[in-house]
Amino acid sequence: MQPTATVLVYSDDSSTREQVRLAAGRRPAPDLPELEYVECATLPAVLSTLQERRIDVCVLDGETAPAGGMGVCRQLKDEIFRCPPVVVLIGRPQDAWLATWSRAEAAVTHPIDPVALAEALARVLRQRLAVAS
Repeated sequence: MQPTATVLVYSDDSSTREQVRLAAGRRPAPDLPELEYVECATLPAVLSTLQERRIDVCVLDGETAPAGGMGVCRQLKDEIFRCPPVVVLIGRPQDAWLATWSRAEAAVTHPIDPVALAEALARVLRQRLAVAS
């Protein structure tokens, strides 16, 4: 069995979660393992999933309500030892400073560009896997 990388996708919008899965695909780059997705629609689900499972990268929707992805990212970075890298989905390029505030490793704007998302996921996954080995 080949190894997989687990991606947690957080959004209160099921179509956004689906867009992330479809845009990133099964493997964001040939040198990386296949992706397995775990979807969460609420902050409590994110927190319990991070406690119960090995997650390699998180994709957090900055437009989620009531707990937006950027605030959730900052909380995770403060509270979780060895927090997985985070890619935040932002509403517009001008919100990139908020992604920096949240301490996310990468930001991708809505609407989701499949190439940009795959590149961001590949970059943070390579870093995560290099640290883990």
